[in-house]
Amino acid sequence: MIDPSNRNLAVGLIQEANGNGARLSKACEELQISVRTYQRWVSEGDVKVDQRPYAKRPTPKNKLSVEEKYEVLEVVKQKKYLDLPPTQIMPHLADQGRYSH
Repeated sequence: MIDPSNRNLAVGLIQEANGNGARLSKACEELQISVRTYQRWVSEGDVKVDQRPYAKRPTPKNKLSVEEKYEVLEVVKQKKYLDLPPTQIMPHLADQGRYSH
C-alpha cells in the first residue's frame, strides 16, 4: 500500500513510465497497486486526497460508556489484577458475580 503522503509521487512515476512507453498495468504493478486504484486516484484530473480519515463511521453498539470504561480501569488497577491479562481477570470477576453475560 502506498502511503497517502506518497500518492502524488506514485502517480507521477506511473505517468512518467506510461509516457515513456510502459504499459499502465506494468507501471502500477511495479508500485504494487492495481490499475483500478490508480484510476480512482486520478479520476477527476488531480490526484485525490485519501478520504478514509474523513469517513463517517457509526459508533459500535458494544462500545463502553464513559462510566463502564472508568469502572473497568478501576478494576484492572487493583493490586490483585495488575499482573493478569483480561482473559484471567474476567473469569475471576464472573466467579464473584460481578460480571454477567
